[in-house]
Amino acid sequence: MRVGIGYDIHRFVEDKPLMLGGLEIPHIKGLEGHSDGDALIHAVCDAILGAGGMDDIGHQFPVNDDRYAGIASIELLKMVRDRIDEKGFKVDYVDSVIILEEPTIAPFKDGMKKEIAGALGITKDNVNVKATTQEGIGALGRGEAIAAYAVVSLVKKNENI
Repeated sequence: MRVGIGYDIHRFVEDKPLMLGGLEIPHIKGLEGHSDGDALIHAVCDAILGAGGMDDIGHQFPVNDDRYAGIASIELLKMVRDRIDEKGFKVDYVDSVIILEEPTIAPFKDGMKKEIAGALGITKDNVNVKATTQEGIGALGRGEAIAAYAVVSLVKKNENI
């Protein structure tokens, strides 16, 4: 078994939908990014890549590569899954936390779990999504951005823990 951790942060911008966990979340602003800016999916990607001993998402899908301009981050997650598969691993479990002041994530957590699980080919029970606030402290606390952490375990294919 291998374990990886991922982190990502994106600032809010005008005139862009808010994508988080593979879902469009109703909000007045979206997240800046070369892709759709989905900080949760990017953190999950980095956790998987780290556990697989691979370079981070910025190296895998560089901002100067127009193929990834505006791409749905859930598609990047599927590509990461394929790269890990080629190395003989599969994702066993994902645990994540989103740090934001708003919007409220609770109504969307189940859908996020389904999206992530579907992209990774695992069950929804093997994905956890939590959220917390920054208690008004710093840029996240002022509502300027959203950050996410993820921890992922990988197992060799055809093995269970």
